[in-house]
Amino acid sequence: MPPRIYLDHITTTPVDPRAFEAMRPYFSEVFGNPSSLHQPGLQARDALAQARQQCAKLVNAASPDEIYFTGGGTEANNLAIKGVAYASQRTGNHLVYSTAEHPSLRESIAFLETQGFASTCVPVDRHGFIDPEAIRQAITEKTVLIATHHANHEIGTIQRIAEIGGSPAGKGSPSSATPPPAAAGCRSTSRPWAFTC
Repeated sequence: MPPRIYLDHITTTPVDPRAFEAMRPYFSEVFGNPSSLHQPGLQARDALAQARQQCAKLVNAASPDEIYFTGGGTEANNLAIKGVAYASQRTGNHLVYSTAEHPSLRESIAFLETQGFASTCVPVDRHGFIDPEAIRQAITEKTVLIATHHANHEIGTIQRIAEIGGSPAGKGSPSSATPPPAAAGCRSTSRPWAFTC
């Protein structure tokens, strides 16, 4: 039988042996609920706090308190997109995103449109890159969020986040980037980005 060739590592991949070894105790020994006050719960809470610190360092967050863990990318996108939109309603109701976004991002924005929000969808080039100028032109005085992949989950394009993030200069628009596939190889240096991992 020929060796299997698997080309979808960006969406699902085997656990790195080092990560598996680091997590082994939490699969069988330290499995308490981190919200519980008993010893296994307190051990799990300490481990969760350490993981939060490690993630904060990875994305250059100002504080581990800025890191939220979710069950997956869809939940994270819903939390980030809807959370920023609703929290910013007093200042605006406009969202900017690209044609290459994950369905969970597009569907969150479509839902928000039923709630009175407006959006602009900018195109990508044949390689999946967003033109920062298209972002600049899409921004209005009512823009409260620019949302994009950091690394595209299907074609692997790594967006020029610094250029895109510089687009709303002076407008105060938060941005959301979804970088799980890129997190190990890329770092955020721009604090306004709300990463969903």
